Amino acid sequence: MKILFSPSENKNENCTQNPINENSFIFKELFTFRMQALSKYEEYIQHSNLEDLKELFGIKNENEINKFKHDLRKASTQSAITLYNGVSYEYLNFNSLSPESQNYILENTLIFSNLFGVVKANDTLPFYKFKQGAKLGNFTIEKFYKEHFSDALDEYLQNEEILDLRAGFYDKFYIPKKKFFAYKFIKNGKVVSHFAKAYRGILLALCANIKAKNNQEILDNLPSNLKLKEIQIKGLKEEITLEILDSI
Repeated sequence: MKILFSPSENKNENCTQNPINENSFIFKELFTFRMQALSKYEEYIQHSNLEDLKELFGIKNENEINKFKHDLRKASTQSAITLYNGVSYEYLNFNSLSPESQNYILENTLIFSNLFGVVKANDTLPFYKFKQGAKLGNFTIEKFYKEHFSDALDEYLQNEEILDLRAGFYDKFYIPKKKFFAYKFIKNGKVVSHFAKAYRGILLALCANIKAKNNQEILDNLPSNLKLKEIQIKGLKEEITLEILDSI
């Protein structure tokens, strides 16, 4: 089973590995497209005013702007799964997992970076900022990655069961062309968003701990505070609604 996962706005600055090259990423043959996207990002930064940069980076403090204008091609890197440290990643708590569970995530999780496109959890990335949905002039980066990476992803996933734990925005980067599973979380009858990020991390950790081979194994091992509410078939997507019984 392969798991599709969102990135996060917050990132860990502790990068100590070598700068990016074609061996840093899955789909080495598509490295030139990643660099084209990176070039668009760099050009936009060079020609943008302060307000545009605040929007691009998703920050309000102008004193922080220069921290994110460094040369990403020469910057040190770290594995994607440790670079991101937002809510989902806090609840995943990768560093607390056993080596076997960590390896499961590194081998089976695909993260959709707003700047670098789809990467494996063990691919190495530099510390960067790119607010979800931010625009680079007339260059739509999610459309660019969907156009150039979908065929490779289709082939990579063709013999795998797919679990999509991404936020809905990342459909703009890729939508599976075969049956896949996704989760929705409700509490007191209402769909939740912040808690959803946490529970996506919890489900990813669950997958790693039980070495899940398919979605049924996840349903058979749900945490006690999650209850299966309903399953809906929406085209190729099998959407599973889980009720949160108490707060985390």
